[in-house]
Amino acid sequence: MHKREPNEASPDGMPVHFPCDDGVLLGGTLWISTGGSVGQVILNPATGVLARYYHRYARFLAAHGFDVLTYDYRGIGASRPADLRGCGYRWVDWGLLDFEAALAFMGARRGAGPLSVVGHSFGGVIPGLARSAAAQVDRLLTVGAQYAWWGDYACDRRAALFGKWHVFMPLLTAVFGYFPGKRLGWLEDLPAGVAHAWSFGGPLFESRWERDEKPELRARMSAFRAPILAVAVSDDELGTPQAIRRTLNYYQGAPRTTVLLRPSDLGRQAIGHFNLFHDSHAAGLWQDTLSWLTSGVNPWPQRTIDDL
Repeated sequence: MHKREPNEASPDGMPVHFPCDDGVLLGGTLWISTGGSVGQVILNPATGVLARYYHRYARFLAAHGFDVLTYDYRGIGASRPADLRGCGYRWVDWGLLDFEAALAFMGARRGAGPLSVVGHSFGGVIPGLARSAAAQVDRLLTVGAQYAWWGDYACDRRAALFGKWHVFMPLLTAVFGYFPGKRLGWLEDLPAGVAHAWSFGGPLFESRWERDEKPELRARMSAFRAPILAVAVSDDELGTPQAIRRTLNYYQGAPRTTVLLRPSDLGRQAIGHFNLFHDSHAAGLWQDTLSWLTSGVNPWPQRTIDDL
């Protein structure tokens, strides 16, 4: 476990905006280390989750020497347009354009130490899509990383999740012109292109891509070389081990390690898909992640299920 003591004062993040190559302006928050920088971190959210959900973890990382960027993808939170209807935003754009812009933003101000990415859910899938990721990213930590193929959902929840995300979501999206997740209390609202890619995608990630994009995007993901530590949780109904393996198979050029944590390992009755970013984990799992982000050391070797 990483033993570095945190700085006395936790920094407050400052709002930032940065443009994508297609002119879309993204909103985010930059957290500056309160002491000497040991590295940089970009936090990629899950689908339909506001970046501010990860601010407690970002503040924790900044207190331990990291400069951290959190940001909302196009169509979400601080990066939402006035009208989601007809905006044309796609799920794949979050990697092709938005994460690429986040890399450029951090690259322009890059300090000492490695540049790491922490990706939750779909946020752990998209790094390899960015044009410059292979050259800039030093380490990748994923948590429940998957691209929502229903066949990988947990068996005891599969029927209910299929109905929710692959029947009701596309129906509501057709009615409203976007997915009204916020009023349902499910997620933030989603652009129609994002909702449809989730609802109608098959077991292959490229089923979400345009035909002419497929060769280049496969090549980009295979060219990604940064070591990957993929965290799965045994009671995560979405990020099951088979879903995470399916994602990692696209990162053929990267050293990949998967760990499977049980709630009891962390003193919990349940964790699921979202709980690991709750600040009740600050003294445990969050502290453990510093080993990977600082030194590339897997803090859970006894829970390793795949070394690829």
